[in-house]
Amino acid sequence: MENFKATKITVKGRVQGVGFRPFIFFIAEKYAICGTVQNNMDGVKIIAEGEVSSVAAFVEVIKTKPPRIARIDQIKVEEISFNNFNSFTIIESERGGKSSLVIPVDTAVCPECLAEMEDPENFRYQYPFINCTQCGPRYTIIRELPYDRPYTTMSDFLMCEDCKKEYDDPTNRRHHAQPIACPKCGPTVTLSSIKGEFLSTGKKAIDETIKYIKSGKIVAIKGIGGYHLACDAMDEDVVQRLRQRKKRPNRPLAIMAGTVTAVEKVASFCQKEIELLHSPEAPIVVLKKKENDTLPEAVAPGMNTIGVFLPYTPLHKLLFLNSELDLIIMTSANPSGLPMLHKDDEAFTYLDGIADHILSSNREIEHPIDDSVVQLVNDEVHFFRRARGYVPDPIFTERDVNGVIALGPQQKNTFTFGRYDQLFIGPHIGDMGSVEVTNHYLNEFLHLEKWMGVNRVVVAHDMHPQYETTKLAQEMKASVIIPVQHHHAHHVACMEDNLLKEPCFGLILDGTGYGEDGNIWGFELLYGDAISFKRMGHLAYYPLPGGEKAVKEPWRNAVGLIISQFGIEEGKSVSATLFPEKQREIEIIATMIDKKINSPLAGTCGRLFDAVSAMVRTCTVSTYDGEAAIRLSELVSEEEVIDEYYPFELIVKDGIVQISLKNMLKEVIKEIGQGKEAKQISLKFHETIVQICTSLLSEATKQNPFLPKKVVLSGGSFHNRYLLTKLVKALKEKDFQVFTHKKVPCSDGGISLGQLIIASEKNN
Repeated sequence: MENFKATKITVKGRVQGVGFRPFIFFIAEKYAICGTVQNNMDGVKIIAEGEVSSVAAFVEVIKTKPPRIARIDQIKVEEISFNNFNSFTIIESERGGKSSLVIPVDTAVCPECLAEMEDPENFRYQYPFINCTQCGPRYTIIRELPYDRPYTTMSDFLMCEDCKKEYDDPTNRRHHAQPIACPKCGPTVTLSSIKGEFLSTGKKAIDETIKYIKSGKIVAIKGIGGYHLACDAMDEDVVQRLRQRKKRPNRPLAIMAGTVTAVEKVASFCQKEIELLHSPEAPIVVLKKKENDTLPEAVAPGMNTIGVFLPYTPLHKLLFLNSELDLIIMTSANPSGLPMLHKDDEAFTYLDGIADHILSSNREIEHPIDDSVVQLVNDEVHFFRRARGYVPDPIFTERDVNGVIALGPQQKNTFTFGRYDQLFIGPHIGDMGSVEVTNHYLNEFLHLEKWMGVNRVVVAHDMHPQYETTKLAQEMKASVIIPVQHHHAHHVACMEDNLLKEPCFGLILDGTGYGEDGNIWGFELLYGDAISFKRMGHLAYYPLPGGEKAVKEPWRNAVGLIISQFGIEEGKSVSATLFPEKQREIEIIATMIDKKINSPLAGTCGRLFDAVSAMVRTCTVSTYDGEAAIRLSELVSEEEVIDEYYPFELIVKDGIVQISLKNMLKEVIKEIGQGKEAKQISLKFHETIVQICTSLLSEATKQNPFLPKKVVLSGGSFHNRYLLTKLVKALKEKDFQVFTHKKVPCSDGGISLGQLIIASEKNN
C-alpha cells in the first residue's frame, strides 16, 4: 500500500450552497479517488483514498480550481488510516459542534445558465429565473437557516419532476440548488401599470417592458435585491423626467450596459475593470467617461466618471437580448430617506408619480440589498459600497472577536458581528434618518445576529450622543457598551483591513465626526492602535454657520471659513465679492459667527473641499451628500501633473500640529479675482492637500523620531482618485509605509469594522 494514501481534507469558507460537493464528486471520479464528502458545521469534510500522486493532484485541483462562487479560506490535509472505500459518495451532513458556516451570497448569472437560457431547445429557454449552484439569489431569499429550500422564499414553489431530477442528481450542477426553477414550476414576472392594472405576464411582459423603455417610459423592475427604476440611458428627455420625478437633480445615475462593447461607447477601461464587470459579484464599476461620448450629460452631470454594470440576473439579460437597447439607466427606486424598495405593495405606493409601469415577480425578497459599487485606483479595488455579491461574506481576523457587535455610524451605515475569528459586516443600510431605515436596520441586524449564533457580550457604537445607533446601543442588553470615537474607528478599520496590530499613524480625511473635545473633526493625524490613540495634528477649526445648513449650502461654509481667517469686517467684504447675490445673508452669518449662534466649530477635509467648490462656483448648493466636494474633484484627473501649490502654515501648539489655511485662502481668492479657471484652481488645491498631508506627517515624525514611519489612510475623502494616488506616491517617496483599504470602504461604510476591533481589544 506504499503507493496509496488516505487523507482527511477539511475545507472552510464559502463552500456550502455553491456546488462544492458535486465538484468534489466529479474530480474524485476523474482521479480514481474513493471516499466520502459531506457538509458539516465547519464547512466541508472529505475522506480521500487513492494513489499518492492522484490524491496530490485531487487536493491541488480543490485548492486552485474550486467552483466559480466558492471561496476557500482554509484547507487542512491530514493523513489518516485506511477505511478501504470502494467508491466515492456524497453522504449526509453532520450537524454537531460549533458553527463557522458562511451564508452564501447572491451571485450573477453564470455563463452556463445564460447559454441554456438562449438555447431554443432548452426547457428553460428565455426563463428569467434560471439558476444553478453557481449563480442566482441566496442571501436575499433566506428566511431561516439552514439554507435549504423550505426555509427560503422558494418554498412557495413546488419543484416539478424535471427540476427534482436535477436537484437530486449529485453529478448535476443543480444538485441541491435551492432556488432551482423552470417555467413549469417557478416564479413568473408580471407587468402592470403604476395604478396596478394587469397588463401581461411571462415573455410577453418582458417584451412589453422593452417596448416601453424604448418609447421613453420609466419602468420599475424587481431584481434580486429590490426595485430599480429603468429607462433608456440615451434618451435625454426621459433621463431628465426621471430626475424631476425622483427629485434627484444632479446625483449620478448608474448605467446597465448590455455588453462590454456597449460600455466601450461611453467609458474607458482596463482588463482588470472588465474582469470586475464580469465577476460573480457583478458590482457597479466607476469608470472614466470618454470625451465626446454620446451619453446625455443628464446621466452624470459635471462628472468625468460614470458607474456602469453588466446584466447580473437572467431577467436583466433578457432586456437586452435582440432589443436594440444598449444602455439602460438602472438606479435604485427607493425615494430619498427610505431603504431599498422590495415589496410589491411598497413599489406601487411609493412609485406612483415616478414610474409609468412596474415589472414585478412573485419570488419574494426577504432581505433587500443595494448594488455594490467599486473603483480601481493604483490597480487595487476600492469599495464605495460593499453590498450585493459580498454581503454577508465574512472577513477573517487574527483576533478573537466572539460576542462583539458594532452598530456603525449615522451615515452610510453598516453593522458588524464578531464570531470567533470571523467578522460579518452587514448590508449597506444608508443614512439612519427615518423610522423606515431604523426598522430595516433592526430587521437585518436581528436576522444576522440569530443566524451567526452570536451572544451579545460587547456592543460598540459611535460616541456622538445624538446618533441613532447610540440610542440603539443604550436599549440593547449587553454586558459591556463601549462608545468609540469616529476617526479612531476609521484608523483601526484600515489597520484591520491590512492585519496591522502595532501602533501606527492614521491620516483620516472625511466630512464629519464627533471629536473628543465636542467639535467636528475630519482632517486628523492620529497615532495609536485599537486600545488607544493620540491626536497628533488637525486642521484649525472654523465655524459652520447654521450647522447642517452650511453642509447643504456650501457657500455658507465658505463664508464661515473666510470670516474665521480674515475677521468679521474684511471677511464680509471678501465674501460679498465671491457671493454678491448673498449680501443680506452674509450679514446674518457674520452676526451668527460673532455671537456664536448655531455655529459649531469644525476642521474637516470634506467641508474644506465644499468651501473651495463654492468659492470657484462649481457647487454652491448640494443636492446630495458630498456633491460639492465630488464636483470639485471631478475637475481633475490623477494623470495630471502640477508642480505648484498654495502656501499654508503648520503651527505646533501643545505638541499638536495645526494646519492654518489663511495664506492658501488669500491666494485662492486672488486667483478667482484674476479670472483663473475653476479647473486650474481645483488642481492646485488638490496638490496643496497632498503637500499639507505629507508635511503634517513629516513634522509629526520630526517631533517624534522614534515612532515608526507607517501610516494608514482612511475617511471618505480618499474616494478622491487624485488625492489617493498622489498622496500614496508622495508618502512613499518620504519613506513611509502606506496602507489603504482593501475589503471595506474608506468612508463610513467601514466604520463598524473599526468600532468592533476597538471594543474587542478594550474589553480584552
